[in-house]
Amino acid sequence: MASVTSLFSARFNRWLSRRIPAAKEQRLSHRSIFILPSGFGVIWLALVLLLFLFGTNYQNNLVIGLAIVLASVFHTCIIHSYRNLAGLRLSARKPPQAYAGDSLSFPVTVSADRSLFRLGFSYPGERQVFVSCVDNQEQTALVPMQPRPRGLWHPGRLKVESCYPLGLCRAWSHLDLDTSQWVFPAPVVSTPKLGRSEHVPESQDSGEWLSGVDEYAGLKSYVPGESLKQVAWKQWAQGRGMLSKEFAEPQGAPLWLELDSKLTGDELEKRLGELSYQVNQLAHSGQTWGLKLAGRTIAPSQGEAQRQECLKALALYPTKAEGTGE
Repeated sequence: MASVTSLFSARFNRWLSRRIPAAKEQRLSHRSIFILPSGFGVIWLALVLLLFLFGTNYQNNLVIGLAIVLASVFHTCIIHSYRNLAGLRLSARKPPQAYAGDSLSFPVTVSADRSLFRLGFSYPGERQVFVSCVDNQEQTALVPMQPRPRGLWHPGRLKVESCYPLGLCRAWSHLDLDTSQWVFPAPVVSTPKLGRSEHVPESQDSGEWLSGVDEYAGLKSYVPGESLKQVAWKQWAQGRGMLSKEFAEPQGAPLWLELDSKLTGDELEKRLGELSYQVNQLAHSGQTWGLKLAGRTIAPSQGEAQRQECLKALALYPTKAEGTGE
């Protein structure tokens, strides 16, 4: 039975991928909206059928008329259920930074040309959140997901549904907003064990930067007397004032963070957590560092881009390393 269910689910997902392709921005239409009676709606239809049979059997026009009125109400609900999703615009936003053990949330921006009511959003197997009213003003719904281990996670298709107006019909859609969430190793407070290049005296400063002319470091306010070659003319043309380009060069040898490829299990996860903490600390202090993992070396650098690259490498590090030849 489980294999039959898996086969049906796989076929349904392939069909959905063809009918509703993945995209960071989606707009609901007749091709992406599905409607079926809710549990309450099934009872309503059963009542309509029962009244109709009772009325025809006893030739009671009043009861037959009541059955027709109830059937008309159900038909009207089908139309309004569809209209309550049609035209809904959704777009994925970058999720906030997360570490292993944190509850995840995926921001979804929603808007519509007319008011839509009581919309529910959820990912497979996760808690549903509701937005009471969506209009032409963009709103952001934070769709939750249970904590996940470190790695790169794809939440799957977002389920959007509504039982408006009377709960007789359930209209829904399954959308792939082409979003993902990096989950970094949970930081473990530790004293950095930093490596240095060979032949570098211990007394020499490492990982710091001095003013120089080697690498671009950003913009600063222009100081009269500075060379006009260093003026950021593009920013000046944009009306941002006189700014000059600042350059820097590394002082001493860069710092190295290293991971023992022989670690496994809890020891490996603890060490990854320590490295996660140390990467954040080095980035906060503005130092220069590199990272050595089994089979991969990240060259020394600094800043947010270096922090992100190192944390992503730690997040994807295999549970059991196979050595430097991995």
